[in-house]
Amino acid sequence: MDRTDGHRRAADYLYPPIEPFDRRVIDMGDGHRVYVEQCGNPQGRPVVVVHGGPGGGCSPAMRRFFDPQVYRIVLFDQRGCGRSRPIAAVAANTTWDLVADMEAIRTTLGIDAWVLFGGSWGATLSLVYAITHPGRVDHLILRGVFLMTRAELDWFYGGGAGRFFPEEWRRFAEAIPEAERTDLIAAYHRRLFSGDMAEEVRFGRLWSGWENALASIGAEGAGVEAPPDYARAFARLECHYFQNDGFLAQDGWILANRHRIEHLPATIVQGRYDMICPPASAWALADGWARARLYMVPMAGHALSEPGITAELVRATFALR
Repeated sequence: MDRTDGHRRAADYLYPPIEPFDRRVIDMGDGHRVYVEQCGNPQGRPVVVVHGGPGGGCSPAMRRFFDPQVYRIVLFDQRGCGRSRPIAAVAANTTWDLVADMEAIRTTLGIDAWVLFGGSWGATLSLVYAITHPGRVDHLILRGVFLMTRAELDWFYGGGAGRFFPEEWRRFAEAIPEAERTDLIAAYHRRLFSGDMAEEVRFGRLWSGWENALASIGAEGAGVEAPPDYARAFARLECHYFQNDGFLAQDGWILANRHRIEHLPATIVQGRYDMICPPASAWALADGWARARLYMVPMAGHALSEPGITAELVRATFALR
């Protein structure tokens, strides 16, 4: 497989489109119904795709990072988003509920252990799951690492990233009265959970627009506005998790517990110019982890669809064949 040459599109590195051989909804017993699908080889090496957000949901393109002759590809929409129901719901929706959902999916599908493939928040959830259930993990493939720390939230919602995108930052921050701007996560949380649907959609679009504007190294500011239902669900779930520090017991919980997974192999793919999840987190995660390999992609940002990111991730899944 050739290295990205700057002219190929991300789709050029992917396997051809495929359809699931199995679709189902698992009732988790507490009001949440989680959508799950399987693609590829039913007897293949199991891999689970852990999407970002929280609230991003899975897309058909995520099936295409794996050789369908080799892998049994499991995708699921986390609570409150995508095809899971109820949409945008935050009751009984914590990191630990999602970890339990992943275990329920694994046991329901009869999988002993699987590869974890997660990016951004999906990397966070993959790491928390692996730390909690290390015996159920074969390998971690992580992209755009987010460790769910206060420093990372302060960078993105406290003005650090805004120094590189001042026009987009103004649009995001100045939607909030000046007196509330010292804590934009809390200020957006009040509006995203106001009970006024029009207000929730408006601020959902502002929240998701700020993130989308910075996702790709080639982005030129805000793009097309997200559909209202998607923007509201995405923003509510992200803000809910960030307002609660990811429901982790302490700041820096993942690195403090990394010793529980250091016997596992990991492949970490990181964009050098990732404005959403800066490379310091990926570096800190890999530093001192003997079985981890960090690949810093020189001309790439955060998005899964960046050509250089896509190429390295497909290379990683190919290497595990």
